[in-house]
Amino acid sequence: MIDQTDLEIIKMLTQNSRKQWQDIGEIVHLTGQAVKNRVNRLEKLGVIEGYTVNINSKKLGLEVTAFITIFMKTTDHMSFQQYLKQSDLVTEANRISGEGCYLLKVQTTSQEDLISFLDGILKFGNYKVNMSIDRIK
Repeated sequence: MIDQTDLEIIKMLTQNSRKQWQDIGEIVHLTGQAVKNRVNRLEKLGVIEGYTVNINSKKLGLEVTAFITIFMKTTDHMSFQQYLKQSDLVTEANRISGEGCYLLKVQTTSQEDLISFLDGILKFGNYKVNMSIDRIK
């Protein structure tokens, strides 16, 4: 169903989702139209769910990046998940196994904003915070 050419197309789109079909085709030895057809098929299969833009968060003033492990003290996970979805500070949220219940990536303009967010979490559970000091990849 998914072949090596599809995987190469996916890899290129992951690196640059605005890459032209014809440019991809030259690399995978297909016409631009054939690449477009494959991408449409991958979208219909649900392999490709959408396209994104990578943002330099520091240029937007988001200087603080924290990874927060949540330890729930309530069984009301739906309310907590809704809280996360409503927060603009949460850029990624995962329910996890192992240590903790959730792992969040939060980006803020200041430590004060982070502290305010953490105060809001306390009604759902406790947390452990790891601060990013440098993004490698």
